Amino acid sequence: MPIRPENRRRYPVNWIAISTGIKDRAGWRCECSGECGRGTHEGRCPNVHGGWAYGTGSRVILTTAHLDHVPENCDPANLRAMCQGCHLHYDREHHAETRARRKHAAAQRG
Repeated sequence: MPIRPENRRRYPVNWIAISTGIKDRAGWRCECSGECGRGTHEGRCPNVHGGWAYGTGSRVILTTAHLDHVPENCDPANLRAMCQGCHLHYDREHHAETRARRKHAAAQRG
C-alpha cells in the first residue's frame, strides 16, 4: 500500500529491504489465511505477485501489512505479505477509525 506522506517518517529507512524480505519469505504469494475477513478463500490466499487476482482479474500487487497497524513495529512476526485485496480488507476498520479522526480534527479546526 502506498505510504501516506505524513506517515513516511514512521517507517525505518530500510523499509524497502524489510518489505522485500517478507515477500521473499512468502515466496511472493499472499500469506493471508483468512485473517483479512474477506471470506473468499479457504486456507492461504492463492494470489501471487504479478499474477491475476482470483475473482477480479486485476493484476496482483503484493504488499507488506503490519498486523498491529504500527509502522514502527517491523518485527517479522508482525508483518505479512498480503495481496492488495486482503491488505485493504484487513485494514478496513483501522482505515475507518483513521478517517473519522481526521474528519473530526478538520471539523475542530473550523
